[in-house]
Amino acid sequence: MNRRQFTKIAGIGIATGAVGAAVGKEEPPDIIDVHQHVNFHGRRDDELITHQKKMGVSKTVLLPSASALAMASTHNGKSNGLAARVFGTQASARLAAKRPDLFAYFCNEIPDAEDAVPRLEKWLKRGACGIGESKFHLECDSAPMLRLYEVAQEFKVPVLLHFEHNRYNMGFERFHKVLAKFPEVNFIGHAQAWWGNIDAKHEPTVNYPTGPVTPGGLSDKYLSDYPNMYGDLSAGSGRNALNRDEEHAADFLDRHQDKLLLGTDCADPTPRIQACSGLDQINNVKRLLTDEVAKKKIFSENAKRIIKL
Repeated sequence: MNRRQFTKIAGIGIATGAVGAAVGKEEPPDIIDVHQHVNFHGRRDDELITHQKKMGVSKTVLLPSASALAMASTHNGKSNGLAARVFGTQASARLAAKRPDLFAYFCNEIPDAEDAVPRLEKWLKRGACGIGESKFHLECDSAPMLRLYEVAQEFKVPVLLHFEHNRYNMGFERFHKVLAKFPEVNFIGHAQAWWGNIDAKHEPTVNYPTGPVTPGGLSDKYLSDYPNMYGDLSAGSGRNALNRDEEHAADFLDRHQDKLLLGTDCADPTPRIQACSGLDQINNVKRLLTDEVAKKKIFSENAKRIIKL
């Protein structure tokens, strides 16, 4: 029996366990979602709350957009709202204050905006527990980004970065220099370039690669070689990384069980929960990992440790 056949059989066992949970024989896992947004493509707060509950999420980290400015780093305003109509830090802070049992929040600002540092500092002093999603047309090791990392270092909070070839946080192949320069800052990688680079033969222009993964990609190395590098499993890019090669995915999840965080980044309104990419990824972790301790780390323990929830 190969690893792929084994994970499919394990998936059947997990499905059986889910039935057991329905009749009270098994407790559902505690799930912390480290990647969600307020007004994501226009979704209302009440829809978000219902959506998260239906996925089985106990606590959600809200990642806001930055100021709506027309700058080169926001593609002259086209990428404002994280290019997804997402509201800013104030909206995330308001919802987290209203429902602290369900939400925590990060803060965000355009790194090369004139007042970026004091704006970030203001929200971190008010209770933001991280910085991100940082999604701007800047080199990942540019001077504005280095200033952002310095703020994170001062406040001892993580930074969540959206890596996308030639669009957001460019220069991923140099990011190891950032990791070495800021060893006390925990960085959380996300999006197409992050997940594409689990493959040693990744073609940078391909956002959603298919087929078997060649081990030894940059993301894999960063996770292995740097204690302060973590991965966010969210979005279509994270789901694609697991779905394209399930044998590699099972091993990847197991090897990096201390370095991965469950995130969803799905914009579905409640009626579409059955087609939700976030729910698919939650089920992927349940199905591909057989070690219950490893599942617990990825579903909640790593987030509690890294984000200090």
